[in-house]
Amino acid sequence: MAVRRTSRRRKGRTLPIRRPPPYQQHGQQYGQQYAQHYGQQPPYGPHMPHPPALRPGIIPLRPLGLGDILDGTIKLIRSNPKAVLGLSAIAALIAAVPLAVGQAFVIDATRVALDDPTGAAEAQLNSVYGVIGQYGGTLISYAVQFVVVTLLTGVLTRILGRAVFGGNLSAGEAWRLVKGRVPALFGVVGLMAVIMIVPLIVFTLIMVALALNASASDLGWLFGATILFLILYVGYYLFFRTRFAFASPAVVLEGRGPIDAMRRSWQLVTGDFWRVFGILLLTTLLVGLVAGILTVPFTMAGTLFGMLGADSIATTVLAAVLLALGTMLGSMLTYPFEAGVSGLLYADRRMRSEAFDLVLQTAAIEQQRQGWVHDSADELWHPSNSARS
Repeated sequence: MAVRRTSRRRKGRTLPIRRPPPYQQHGQQYGQQYAQHYGQQPPYGPHMPHPPALRPGIIPLRPLGLGDILDGTIKLIRSNPKAVLGLSAIAALIAAVPLAVGQAFVIDATRVALDDPTGAAEAQLNSVYGVIGQYGGTLISYAVQFVVVTLLTGVLTRILGRAVFGGNLSAGEAWRLVKGRVPALFGVVGLMAVIMIVPLIVFTLIMVALALNASASDLGWLFGATILFLILYVGYYLFFRTRFAFASPAVVLEGRGPIDAMRRSWQLVTGDFWRVFGILLLTTLLVGLVAGILTVPFTMAGTLFGMLGADSIATTVLAAVLLALGTMLGSMLTYPFEAGVSGLLYADRRMRSEAFDLVLQTAAIEQQRQGWVHDSADELWHPSNSARS
């Protein structure tokens, strides 16, 4: 407590005069401003230095810390588990089936080779089937993920946009609001795929051309160049992943086109790149760890059953089912958590750079006064509503 001492005579003694400390003065000023604006005194009293942030939904309506973002993501899942986890489970299962089938073929081919190592022709044929199953299943799984994860991200972002105000959306309602933005979402994902894949293709073509004309002594530096490229590519990937992390929320919540949404994301990340990068990376590591813990028992069970079980279609099918369940459980957690963190980081950046929290607070107070969350709350995310637009 700050104390300012001045001379005051009282019965021959000099006594200190205690004045209101700085935080109390600020609290009084805030209380007066609140009363002038809203016509009533703040509910927490006039002497608190920092009033508690309004929290009608999953986050407080103020710039967010890491704990707020993670807590808000968990609250998003808990507040609407049927829509969030249900849609995530369907998407994860659809994407996991091709990969699990391919892995089951690989396990079956390996088991046959171990059971009969002298059958060279059959072992070779099984190895071909195994390679086709592994890489074919992986490619099909990636293609399916491209579709279902893009759609899921859009739907979850729309659910999050309403959950900030304490409202809930069913899966059907969210899809109705998102389906018009699907082409733009695919446009963003397609542009991101081009940005990420083109360097790999160019480098691969160059290295193949060099390897065809290289001697045995040149293989060492070709290997070193490949390792250096992979290290640089990881940085390249993380940089652009961070820069365009808010493109999907900008498409769904702001109604932007693909290129405009990517430009918008770049603008929001500017000035806070390392914080956004750190939170996204930490989220990836956390969900990867938890998903791995959930996946490992099913993967081990499916692998052991496929390797040690009887040579039958039922064994292969059961192994595929166990592998698919493990992959589905891991992805069912990964998809909504990463989408939630990205969406809340997007809201945080707008609150920090555009004073968007003032817009959200004003709307939330009005909705609380009327006792329900309007459908018009979705329109508040449009950039024209920013306090500094």
